[in-house]
Amino acid sequence: MTSTVRPAQTTGAVKRQGRWLALSVLVLAVLLVAVDATVLGLATPYISEDLNPSGTQLLWIGDVYSFVIAGLLVSMGSLGDRIGRKRILLGGATAFGALSVLNAYATTPELMILARALLGVAGATLMPATLALIRNIFHDPRERSLAVGIWGATASAGTAVGPIVGGFLLEHFWWGSVFLINLPVMAVLVLVGIRTLPESRNPNPGPWDLSSVLLSLVGMIALVYAVKEAATHGLTLTTLGTGLLGAAALYGFVHRQLTMPVPLLDMRLFRRRGFSGAVLADLLTVLGMSGLVFFLSQYLQLVQGRRPFEAGLAELPAAVGAVTAGLVAGRAARRFSVRAVVSGGLAAVGVALAALTTLGESTGYPALGAALLVVGVGAGFSFTVTADVILSSVPRDQAGAASAVSETAYELGAALGIALLGSIVTGVYRGFTGPSGTPVGAHESLGAAVEAAAHLSPSRAQALLDAARESFVHGLHLASGAGAAVLLTASAAAWFLLKDQRLDGAG
Repeated sequence: MTSTVRPAQTTGAVKRQGRWLALSVLVLAVLLVAVDATVLGLATPYISEDLNPSGTQLLWIGDVYSFVIAGLLVSMGSLGDRIGRKRILLGGATAFGALSVLNAYATTPELMILARALLGVAGATLMPATLALIRNIFHDPRERSLAVGIWGATASAGTAVGPIVGGFLLEHFWWGSVFLINLPVMAVLVLVGIRTLPESRNPNPGPWDLSSVLLSLVGMIALVYAVKEAATHGLTLTTLGTGLLGAAALYGFVHRQLTMPVPLLDMRLFRRRGFSGAVLADLLTVLGMSGLVFFLSQYLQLVQGRRPFEAGLAELPAAVGAVTAGLVAGRAARRFSVRAVVSGGLAAVGVALAALTTLGESTGYPALGAALLVVGVGAGFSFTVTADVILSSVPRDQAGAASAVSETAYELGAALGIALLGSIVTGVYRGFTGPSGTPVGAHESLGAAVEAAAHLSPSRAQALLDAARESFVHGLHLASGAGAAVLLTASAAAWFLLKDQRLDGAG
């Protein structure tokens, strides 16, 4: 039987005036989050040199934001449904800007980790609110597809703007400046958003259940932490206990939602194959890609010797491909099929990641740029269409919670990807054999090895760098191969789960 998602209102619903101006404010919030996530990877070598974190601390700096945001997205999306999506978006944007200052002036690895965690709390308010407002502002299905495409394209553009602007700042200022670029974007968002965004909320929301919030937060963070620790240090009693705690908390969350008259998250949404298929596709896609994304800037700078600005430009093809694909994804899904566009996009990303297993220290840019372009195009098609499927599957009153599920899959995939694939890179890297006198700290990260080499004689320094870079690239090969396997698996799953799925207004 064909599973066709239907809009809450007909295509002829009254179109809200000023909806495109309101969309411009929403994409600023997306830009804020995308730029922040991207510049962190670019600034990692500088943070490593200045704060001298251990390898484990460096991974925490990279993924604690995702841990916290994944644990709070559903709760914050549901809160926005209750108190107003405009209110939570503007409040979250203000907090995001203020906490960016704390990130910029962090003086120790521990403070940096804390600052990233707090930024995750603020970030959890932004993404669900933007998608939920799009669901409530754009009633026409085809207009909504275009709006979602612009939303996704802006996120991709942020991944391009972040490295380029961040690279320029890193060459002229200290690494904290890359976080301060959030402030003008936040200011424009808040000032313009106050005047242009309509308020929307669930008219019959029910209470915001704090027990459910705590169960969700504890469950997500504990489970992801356990996976990360098991991947890094092996399975221990502490890791096993933490994982069981997380699983028990998530079980309690699900059970509580099923028994509450008005739950934070309607678990019946997952009975819809299209909804579940889209969420699973998002999770696996980000899981397979995130390890590569996190370490790519280090490869470009510390292995190939590119300057930060040049490294930022080198990553541009992925963003260009994603922007282009995102803008036409809805039309393509209606002309062909949802599963063809999503599954085909994921397969393309998988093939491109497989090609990256051939990277070497001296690989020419054309090969790398072509692979990144294919990654961007495939991801742009997939993410845009799955977001549209998820939004179209629910009534407008539940748009915040449903959007939060989509974003939770994204952030959970990022956290797991950095934890699992990042641990592959780190584990392989630590095994290199350097020249006699190599400091122990050089085995913590490639940035630490570069710093250590500066204090050795030229011959020993070159031997250390050669060994460290070779080991790092080998780890990147394994992570890319694992990511390719995940993406091809996701492609096959999407082909099955999204069978007969159509977007609103298809036909």
